[in-house]
Amino acid sequence: MRMQSLTLFFAAGLSAVFAVGLSGPARSMSANSANYLADSTVCRQTVRRTEQTLKLPIGILQAISLAESGRWDKSSRSHFAWPWTVTARGKGLFYPSKASAIAAVRKLQADGVENIDVGCMQVNLKYHPKAFANLEEAFDPAINARYAADLFTKLRVTNRSINRAVAHYHSTTRERNIPYTRKVMRLWNQERRRHFAEVRQQKLSAWHAERQRRERTRQEKASGRRAENDETAAQTEQTR
Repeated sequence: MRMQSLTLFFAAGLSAVFAVGLSGPARSMSANSANYLADSTVCRQTVRRTEQTLKLPIGILQAISLAESGRWDKSSRSHFAWPWTVTARGKGLFYPSKASAIAAVRKLQADGVENIDVGCMQVNLKYHPKAFANLEEAFDPAINARYAADLFTKLRVTNRSINRAVAHYHSTTRERNIPYTRKVMRLWNQERRRHFAEVRQQKLSAWHAERQRRERTRQEKASGRRAENDETAAQTEQTR
């Protein structure tokens, strides 16, 4: 689950998948494409559900996913974890699709590479050989996130500390896990602020909706009373 600098990988075909690396958005994966926009939210949505299911501290798994497979999109000025991330030989690559990521891992394995991190949570296939039944599962965001969440939970129980669990998720070597832990803690603070801002906005929206509902009810009742008064007045006038 080691992450270094990530480079976007362009795949116009399988031959290009293994040959060309780019620093900007790939032509086959434009930041404006429907697939790109949909995939940019996959990890966040899946990880959020996993956190809620396992009752993990709010945002901690999100922070880890961002540290592991996070990418920055200049056009939207957003930071998000990418589900088709592969890290091997000290280099992380973003692939445009699940199929291209699986193809890349198969090529690496055919070349004898074993130390490979995959998916939203960058689960290492060498050190966690029983994590997934196959590469389809490894790149399934829900399965990937669930395995990582279970691993984090075990590390948290063993170490009796969220900080140490985060550190050991990455590495047991202090020189590697100390900077990583600091990064995750910074991201976690951002995620918690984001979460509570969303909660506040939801409450505010609900309050405005309820206020509007009550105002509509008040106006409908007032209108009904005016109509009754007008009808009563008309009947009185007719009896004179």
